[in-house]
Amino acid sequence: MRASHGSEAHEVDNDGQAAAQARELTKIYGEGETRVIAVDQVSVDFRRAEYTAIMGPSGSGKSTLMHCMAGLDTITAGSARIGGTELNGLSDRRLTQLRRDRVGFIFQSYNLLPMLNALENIRLPMDVAGRRPDPVWLQQVIDTVGLRERLRHRPAQLSGGQQQRVAVARALAGKPEIIFGDEPTGNLDSRASAEILGFLRNSVRELGQTVVMVTHDPVAASYADRVVFLADGRVVGEMTSPTAEGVLGHIRRFEVQHASPRDG
Repeated sequence: MRASHGSEAHEVDNDGQAAAQARELTKIYGEGETRVIAVDQVSVDFRRAEYTAIMGPSGSGKSTLMHCMAGLDTITAGSARIGGTELNGLSDRRLTQLRRDRVGFIFQSYNLLPMLNALENIRLPMDVAGRRPDPVWLQQVIDTVGLRERLRHRPAQLSGGQQQRVAVARALAGKPEIIFGDEPTGNLDSRASAEILGFLRNSVRELGQTVVMVTHDPVAASYADRVVFLADGRVVGEMTSPTAEGVLGHIRRFEVQHASPRDG
């Protein structure tokens, strides 16, 4: 493994297949009696052009792990990488640039600006960065999420499912290396959830995107290529080609075999 030791150079080699990697990643909050180990020495790869779901009970560390991998939270120890870039130790400026240029994020609450229409919301990160979108890619993304007829509508004129489609398109539009989704269908009904999950799966299969999604829903996890299970801040299992029944069965077996995880 090769590393550059300049103050702002954090490029390292990986296996060429991972869009993101964690190595012995640890995140600790608080000190003394309030000390909580949210993520405990987790090592995991998120491979390119693959759809991964992260599952676990409340307090398992799944959202914290994703936030650390996306550069939204600092890590206490270990390593977190996007492609060949080590996040630990990057300046705030470099982290902001990396999130803007190389990472897409889908929030459960959509996070759309109400005064902008759908197309303006989709283009917003690139407009802020002063980058022009690839017009062919942008049109492909718009068609992939089925927004062609709604581009001039503002968020208040869109259903919840349509607003989340805008959020998905916004995450895709800048051609990020990886997209992270934090319970992206948590506020949607079952029909709208199925649409969004299908769009994410299609973005992997048809556009070659890499998606990592935190979810508590076995049905949502079944859309992924694999599921990584966390409990008490550690990886406790993995499943490829998941089904909703298989995911639920894994969760139930773990609950029977282990004491209830901490809340939080």
